[in-house]
Amino acid sequence: MAISNVIHAAQIRAVNHPFHSLLFSLILVPILYVFVNEIIRYRARVEGLGGPKGFPLIGNLWQIRKNAAEKYREWARFHGSVYQIQLGNIPVVVVNSAASAKVLFGQHAQALSSRPAFYTFHKVLSNTAGTTIGTSPYSDSLKRRRKGAASALNRPSILSYVPHLDLETKDFVAELLKYGKAGTEPVDPMAMIQRLSLSLALTLNWGIRMDSQEDALFDEITHVEEEVSRFRSTTGNLQDYIPILRLNPINRGSKRARQMRNRRDVYLKALNEGLEDRMEKGTHTPCIQANIILDPEAKLNNEELTSISLTMLSGGLDTITTLLQWSVALLAQRPDVQKKAWKEIAEFYSVERPLCDALDDLRECLRYYTVLRLALPRVSIKDVTYEGVVIPKGTVYFINAWACNMDDQVWDDPSEFRPERWLQHPDAPLFTYGLGYRMCAGSLLANRELYLVFIRMINSFEIQKFDDVDVHPVRGNLDPTSLVSMPHRYRAKFVPRAPEALDKAMREFKVVEVGGL
Repeated sequence: MAISNVIHAAQIRAVNHPFHSLLFSLILVPILYVFVNEIIRYRARVEGLGGPKGFPLIGNLWQIRKNAAEKYREWARFHGSVYQIQLGNIPVVVVNSAASAKVLFGQHAQALSSRPAFYTFHKVLSNTAGTTIGTSPYSDSLKRRRKGAASALNRPSILSYVPHLDLETKDFVAELLKYGKAGTEPVDPMAMIQRLSLSLALTLNWGIRMDSQEDALFDEITHVEEEVSRFRSTTGNLQDYIPILRLNPINRGSKRARQMRNRRDVYLKALNEGLEDRMEKGTHTPCIQANIILDPEAKLNNEELTSISLTMLSGGLDTITTLLQWSVALLAQRPDVQKKAWKEIAEFYSVERPLCDALDDLRECLRYYTVLRLALPRVSIKDVTYEGVVIPKGTVYFINAWACNMDDQVWDDPSEFRPERWLQHPDAPLFTYGLGYRMCAGSLLANRELYLVFIRMINSFEIQKFDDVDVHPVRGNLDPTSLVSMPHRYRAKFVPRAPEALDKAMREFKVVEVGGL
């Protein structure tokens, strides 16, 4: 009775004093929303697990807007290697040490076998072509895709790709020689690195090459995939964590995501239709996509085939491009490191054989320049107990691969770039490709490609500094909010170590056409 009287009185007041009532509502409704939302956020937290304090509505989002992985590493000194943060309404368990990562992602691999679905990436950007294998939640479809990708990325399959690796890495050396005008002019190596990564991905998946960085499709694919990578950021899309922001009718983030989705759909359709046409004519080159289509046991639909294609495309452009861009910058700034690497190569390959053999350590580059500082997040499909704390099913986990690779319980001097550490501790853990069930399936292929690129590039050229560039993995990061770390753009000189031998090798090198775009 009392409640009905209050409501009736409020209705009368609203009629008699509409302006005052509207003003009162504008003040009361936001306060009420924040109050209710804080109750929801508090109840969502993992009981018994500590972590840094945040702010109302946004939680810790403001504190980790830049260099999130390094901030999580700093917090680990005060809250322990495993703690929780809150990103908007979502509690997240952050894992920051090698030991805790092994326990949670090793011993509980099955429980942490899924991925969370984020609004911007999964529901806006990926609602037409689907997601990559790495970003897909756990499902029967995922298991089929992983099985198909695993057969294409196992050790025997990778050995069969050696001719492609041979071709693309020789072409990479040829481009450095061409655009750098035999070491007489400084050149930004980014376009050469991107062409190398993209062409290999296209060759392996669709049986065609990207034989020139001057092709219009080169600019389109590299630009769109770079933008898509930004939408995978775990910190760059506030609407993923604050649902009310999705109601904004002029949301720039969602608009940009839809634009990139539509542009990506165009070239994916062209690549797929081109392969189908070649298969019908019997002119296609054996490749992952064609092999899966022709495999009667694969039973993958078009969306699942596209998922594998996207995996090959984004994985190559993210991992290979990022690591090479950082590493070439470091070699140019650190002639001592470059000299030591060349000396080791020279023990096996003469400078008179600059291109070396395609068949044969990059682990220090992979450790120091962790490509994905925060490995793609997981979400648990079962309760997990860690040090007496029950972390409920459905909790999101971040593995801070950067902090794990810089763990001072593993290394005495983690902040130093020192390749010889791996000779002293060859079995030390490396977290760049993730850990457990959802670690990167393409790590063997990436390692083989990187090894061959480095050995041929260093044996062919002395990389001389032209621009000063900060090669520190934290200070030198171009975009601290991005999922993938990248140095500032720079130029270097690639001076042939043995000009006559390299010219001779290049004359003998004839590009074998695999297909055309």
